[in-house]
Amino acid sequence: MPRFDGTGPQGFGAGSGRGMGPCGAGMRGAGCGYGRRFYTKKEESEMLAEEAEALENELKALKERLSELKD
Repeated sequence: MPRFDGTGPQGFGAGSGRGMGPCGAGMRGAGCGYGRRFYTKKEESEMLAEEAEALENELKALKERLSELKD
């Protein structure tokens, strides 16, 4: 994190960069993860279900477009 002031590389906060600093790339250190939110199993399950549905919808749209192009 530039200047170690907690603002992140573009001013969007911790965890908004590419993970190239001391907390990323497998170099976990003391204090890393500041500002991160940890989810309950229920919250994570709901988020994953929503993401899976979005991916299924995207796949459906891709298959429909492929079908149109074959005609």
